[in-house]
Amino acid sequence: MPDMSASASLAMTHLVSFAKEVDEDKVTPGVLGFIVFAAMALAVWALMKSMSRHMNKVDFPQAPDPKAEQPEPADAEASSQGKQQQG
Repeated sequence: MPDMSASASLAMTHLVSFAKEVDEDKVTPGVLGFIVFAAMALAVWALMKSMSRHMNKVDFPQAPDPKAEQPEPADAEASSQGKQQQG
């Protein structure tokens, strides 16, 4: 195995010997599968936290609703009728 450090080589020999102790009829993801899953879960958590921070920084002025500025027709009729009754 070229370019493999001594500690990686030692770890691989321990993992291989551990794998031989496990029942041959069972197929499990094992320790490596758990480590990969945990790393992916941490990465997703970090990305979600970062996205939340960035989304909280977003602040843009909203244009006022043009319909909200104009009185509704029912209100306009009621106010004009009120003025007619007073005058």
